[in-house]
Amino acid sequence: MLREILVAGVDGRRPPLSTDLTALEEAARTKLAPDAFAYVAGTAGSGDTGRANRAAFARRRLVPRMLRGAVHRDLTVRLAGQLLPAPVLLAPVAAQTVVHPEGELATARAAAEVGLPFVLSTFSGHSLEEVAGQSGRTPRWFQLYLPSDRAVAESLVRRAEAGGYTALVVTVDASYLGFRPMELDNAYSPFLRGVGIANFTTDPAFRAGLPDGADPVAMVRRWAEISIDPAIRWDALAWLLELTDLPVFVKGILHPDDARMAVECGAHGLVVSNHGGRQLDGSTAALDALPAVRTAVAGRVPVLLDSGVRSGTDVVKALALGADAVLVGRPYVYGLGLSGQRGVEHVLRCLLADLDLALALTGCASLADITPDLITDERFRPSLAK
Repeated sequence: MLREILVAGVDGRRPPLSTDLTALEEAARTKLAPDAFAYVAGTAGSGDTGRANRAAFARRRLVPRMLRGAVHRDLTVRLAGQLLPAPVLLAPVAAQTVVHPEGELATARAAAEVGLPFVLSTFSGHSLEEVAGQSGRTPRWFQLYLPSDRAVAESLVRRAEAGGYTALVVTVDASYLGFRPMELDNAYSPFLRGVGIANFTTDPAFRAGLPDGADPVAMVRRWAEISIDPAIRWDALAWLLELTDLPVFVKGILHPDDARMAVECGAHGLVVSNHGGRQLDGSTAALDALPAVRTAVAGRVPVLLDSGVRSGTDVVKALALGADAVLVGRPYVYGLGLSGQRGVEHVLRCLLADLDLALALTGCASLADITPDLITDERFRPSLAK
């Protein structure tokens, strides 16, 4: 990728989007409608948790090793019984048609082009069957918010199985939506406008609960009533694990006791996450929670991380602290809003190029070489004598 860019530069051509993925938010701010930008960029409360996610990565510094001959790098990782080309997945982000008409369809094509798994949100702008049709042979996962109507929940799972989705990601940290001032100040919810509920309006069990001739308003009302179960407890996870043979990952874990409970219930993997700072203001950073969660599960299941990942070096830091892979969210959605499928591809290629170079420059030939000694935490560095 770097060669392509630099050779094109000889002819005066520059990349259409910045290769600094942290710069895409401001670029998206200038292009997207204010309510769409607020929906994607917004965080809970004062934004403290979102800032904490980035600060946690910034505090960790890499300590590269020299002269280790990492000429050829192997980025592959095995998750959910499949060999993936890199320890990166596209995080579930709801209602992507808010930023681009093709939404998840464009994202699925981009993920397939690059070869990375896309985790489709329950609350997508296109149905899971439509998205499957754009995903090729690239592994795809389905994120599930468990509806309070268990018949709808079972129907969604069966559709995911039939659609070739190879794992389920149950999000447990959003029984209630967080207090998000950017969305509230714009008085905006895509879902209440019928955006992001395609998996429900196309679902036979959902439609069975509607009166004959139900209009879009009635569909939104029923969606709001049953789409998320606020009373969900651990027995719901046990119910899901009995329902399907698909691997089930539990997303939204921060406390080590919850990690142990999820594994005891039979979860096949965990995702350490604070929902990208969108749920609870003042929550611990996901990266800070990762080591204790990793210790709690003691290698019994894979541990993934999302919330705050913006670069290849972030991926290395997460892996050094115990993650088996990461999920990246907002950067690819900004790419989608700025340039559709090509924008998503650009973000993913930049992230992978940065990750590959980060391995080379830290002296790592494979993910197994990424060990805790590559990381130092500035909080615990001894002060230098003046």
